[in-house]
Formats: sequence, C-alpha cells, structure tokens
Amino acid sequence: MGEMRISLVATVKDDAEHIQAFLASLAAQKLPPDEVIVVDGGSTDGTLDALRKAEGIRLHVEPGANIARGRNIAIASASHDVIAVTDADCELEPDWLERLVEPLRAGADVAMGVSRPIVESFLQGCMAAASLPDPEEIGEATFMPSSRSVAFRRSAIEAAGGYPEWLDIGEDMYVNHRWRELGVDMRLASEAVVRWRLRPTIAETWTQYFRYARGDATARMYPQRHALRMAVYAGLLFALSSRRRWVLAFAALAGAAYAAKPVKRALARFDEPVERAAAVVAVPALMAFVDAAKMAGYLSGLAKRARS
Repeated sequence: MGEMRISLVATVKDDAEHIQAFLASLAAQKLPPDEVIVVDGGSTDGTLDALRKAEGIRLHVEPGANIARGRNIAIASASHDVIAVTDADCELEPDWLERLVEPLRAGADVAMGVSRPIVESFLQGCMAAASLPDPEEIGEATFMPSSRSVAFRRSAIEAAGGYPEWLDIGEDMYVNHRWRELGVDMRLASEAVVRWRLRPTIAETWTQYFRYARGDATARMYPQRHALRMAVYAGLLFALSSRRRWVLAFAALAGAAYAAKPVKRALARFDEPVERAAAVVAVPALMAFVDAAKMAGYLSGLAKRARS
C-alpha cells in the first residue's frame, strides 16, 4: 500500500467520566493516527470541554445523532482512505492501531480487532465470562467485530452503504453482515485490543441486551438464532412442568453443557476461591437473565417492525 495514512474516528455522548482515559490511551499509541475525528451526539456533562481542550482532535458536534449517524459524519470528513473506528468510552492498548492495520497492509479490506473487558466488580467479571470469548475461541471466518475495534478501507464501507442511520443499535453488526454477503476480505487482528467497560448494574445489563435484540429484529438479523433460543427455553419450561425425572435430567445436562464454556472462562479469570465458587452459580444465572432480555427485546423489535 506504500505509505499508509490513517484516519481514526470515534463517537461519544455524555461520558465525561471516561473521556480522559480514552484520550490518554489515544496519545499513547505506538503508531499515531494521521488524524483523529470525534463526533459528539450532544453531550451536556463536560465531555465536550475535555474534547475541545485535547490536542489533535477534530471535533464535530451533532446533537441527536445516533452512533451510525456519528460514524458516517466522521468517515465523510476523514481525509484518508484507511479508517480505524473505536468508541470514545473505551481504552486502547498502546499497540492497538499498529496491530489493527497489519491485515490492511497485507491486502485485507477489513481488519477485525477485538475487545477485552474492563472488570471493576464481580458482576462485570461474570458478565465478561458469559459474553466475551477468549482469543482462542474466535474464528476469523465467522467473527463479527464490534466497531469499537475495527479498521477498513473507505471502499469497503462504501460498498456496505455506510452505517445504517435508521438503526439505533446493532449498526456495526448490520455492516458486518453486508461485508460477509459481499465477500469482502475480512481478516482477524487478534492482538489489536480495545478495553471496554461492561454495564455496572443488573438493570443496565438488561437494557443493553434488550436493545441489542430489538435492533436485531428491526434489521432482520439472526432470526434463526433468536428462534432457536425461544424454542430451547420453551422446551425447558415444558421439562419443568412435566416433572418427569428423565426429562428433568436431560434438561439439567443440556443446561450444564450450555453454560460449561462461560463457567470455565470465569474459573480461569477469578483468583479467589470464594469468587470462583460464586461464579459457578452466578454465570449460568446471568446467562439465563441475558437470554430473557434478548427474547423480550426481540419480540419488542418484531412488534415495532410490524407496526412500521
């Protein structure tokens, strides 16, 4: 590609608590981007003040813009054809950008970085084990990267039609599906790590996954996956209501198999014996809780889609 020039784009709204950590991690990049563009959706909590004081930030303020709109604005104003995308509430590992663009240097159209959790509580540790796979579990051919850790050539995002501004959440998964359908060259950059904060409370976790699933329904994504989840839980309710020992035993074995990998992650990530023991119970319970949020969100999205 010759000399690669990189535009880094990010979106943010009302995250004064974490914006300084993001800016510090950006300044610490071993490979600095050639420009940084941040689109703010109308912050009122001090985020804008921090961004205006930061050196090297080109700031756009677009009150009311959703994430997709913010990313499209940033990409449209970017000067370069290689674009790295993240979120301004994350923390970038020092070699994130350097590692992220390696697949592009090798000829890829899209470089898929990864996310790792910032764990500040037992709940977040259990949620990380339940929802975030370990690096060795990620397969390049099927991985769907979050746009908090991705880079691409401008031609790739243009081929996908940009981020869908009609979709308030799940916009990055929609683009991933378009890339897979188009046969875009997507390569994994497993050492390009962004640190990401999980939701700190049960209520916020419910809202997060409810909204993810509602976005899936709105955008017609993962219909088979959601149908299978609902069928499995319907079968579980049948098993519990039947009270037949062999049915209950089969359901228990199936549930244990379903939770085995996340529980194994939790046991590897917690050091204290008490936390490890608690995680064996908490992780399956959280998985069921998140599945309930997804089922409720998906049904809500189907209803919304039917109305519109």
